[in-house]
Amino acid sequence: MTAPPTDSFARKIDYLRLSVTDRCNLRCTYCMPEDGVPKFDHSEILSYEEIITLARTAIGMGISKIRITGGEPLVRKDILTLCANISRIPGIRSLSLTTNGVLLSGFADGLHKAGIQRINVSLDTLKPEKFAAITRHDCFARVWEGIMAAQKAGLSPIKLNAVVLRGTNDDEIEDLARLTLRFPFHVRFIEFMPFRQGESHDNKLVPASEILERLRRMGPLTASDETQSNGPALHYRFENAPGKIGIISPVSNHFCPSCNRLRVTAEGRLRTCLFSSEETDLRQALREGLPEENIARIIRLAISAKPEKHELSNPVFRKCISRQMSSIGG
Repeated sequence: MTAPPTDSFARKIDYLRLSVTDRCNLRCTYCMPEDGVPKFDHSEILSYEEIITLARTAIGMGISKIRITGGEPLVRKDILTLCANISRIPGIRSLSLTTNGVLLSGFADGLHKAGIQRINVSLDTLKPEKFAAITRHDCFARVWEGIMAAQKAGLSPIKLNAVVLRGTNDDEIEDLARLTLRFPFHVRFIEFMPFRQGESHDNKLVPASEILERLRRMGPLTASDETQSNGPALHYRFENAPGKIGIISPVSNHFCPSCNRLRVTAEGRLRTCLFSSEETDLRQALREGLPEENIARIIRLAISAKPEKHELSNPVFRKCISRQMSSIGG
């Protein structure tokens, strides 16, 4: 197997997040305005053939983990066919998908059969009325049904991602954490990140240290073996719990030194850092029919320029964020 590429800071880059659409069937208040954001024209979005070429190129470079993202990936037609085709590329070790869960109940079995091994589901609250307020859609029951369907289908682990917002859902930290006492889920608390231009986050941010302090009051909490992995989350477990707790702190304690990932937007822009405005156009190379080794060379050049860390703590930087999260890929 090919060794993964490394950047100029000796980080192994073995994880690619591929956005397949900028469209979403929710309008979460922290993600986009109620009327949505301008959509890409269909011709601007990478075709499935282009996405598969890109995935095959990345895997050939030693990038062995791929996550399908959006927008909401399940709204794109024939998504199961794409997943199945990527899962069959020699050299892939992990294929996963991030979803808001609204359509998940109808896709869970198909995703598992198509080679998706695990999923992340956005779940910021367990209260239906609050779910409707945050997402601007009253469909909590459908999302929970989807999570249960995913568990029945054998997708594992199921990771539930909660963006913690002070004054909105921070009163549910303990209730969300208790899910790990009943289910083998990974409940992950994520610090709020500002993605709208000029957006202040200081009054909404609940730092990871505060979240962890509240969790420790619930009972014995021990660090799990995964805490030392190169993923973004620090992992913990309550005593005898089937599930795990994850805490992701991009603002208060960034995980840049161990970052192993790349992102490709739905229209084929490669981003080596979630918070950087630097992008590399891969769509043009794909549509010009360049050989995969040439595309790999473009990707390696971008990796060599991957920044050491983000500047999210810099208020000047926060005013210059160029994209909504939905258009980058979750």
